[in-house]
Amino acid sequence: MLPEAVIPAGYAPAERLLRERVILVTGAGGGVGSAAALACARLGATVVLLGRNVKKLEKVYDAIEATGAPKPAIYPMNLAGATWNDMSEALASIEREFGRLDGLVHAAAHFTVFSPLSDIVPRDWMEGLQVNLTAAYTLTRLSLPLLLRSEDASVVFLTDPSGRDSKAYRGAFGVAKYALEGMVKGWASELESRPQLRLNAYDPGPLRTFLRLKGYPGEDALNVPLPETAMPGLVYLLGPDSKGQSGRRFSPSIPSRAQ
Repeated sequence: MLPEAVIPAGYAPAERLLRERVILVTGAGGGVGSAAALACARLGATVVLLGRNVKKLEKVYDAIEATGAPKPAIYPMNLAGATWNDMSEALASIEREFGRLDGLVHAAAHFTVFSPLSDIVPRDWMEGLQVNLTAAYTLTRLSLPLLLRSEDASVVFLTDPSGRDSKAYRGAFGVAKYALEGMVKGWASELESRPQLRLNAYDPGPLRTFLRLKGYPGEDALNVPLPETAMPGLVYLLGPDSKGQSGRRFSPSIPSRAQ
């Protein structure tokens, strides 16, 4: 299991913390992904928005432009059906356009419903592992040459309680998160000789997103925090304040959270 760690209590990022950094955010049209993209942009980063829904990506693009932040970029891609060559082309495009990459946020997620493994439709199983695990590996692997050029690069994998203990009925999503955290642990260890690059998992806790609503339809959404509340922890991991910390599982520094 990944060693547990918490975001420093009361952490507030410095103004322009991420200036002159290029950060790729997957699932940038979703609840957590869009919040991550906006948070990074407001702190000075140039954000590359990767996702499958162009209209949602354009909405995030416009919101970023309205803040006066650096101009973002859009790269449409449906990770559920993307090949390694599609992802390679995306990274080649980032290299041509920006010449660097300083951060990567894996916020893309595929979830249908809690279900016994024996009841999962094979397509959902394959797409779930593709989006939640395989694409995260592939994009990170293809990003390594660019990330290693940076003096301070960070890859953040969004996770949830399944990453610690994949309980019954968590389906492909739970299996993928459990495997994802294992991958982060091993990969971070392999990269110990490259201290300019760190890999961590981040469990922001329950957030008010569409995926959360699918899993907990009876829950009062108004009692669940908005994705924006978890962004200080995310930018902490992306920025210089977390330098030297790699191969850990971070969560917000609050006493307890609903599972």
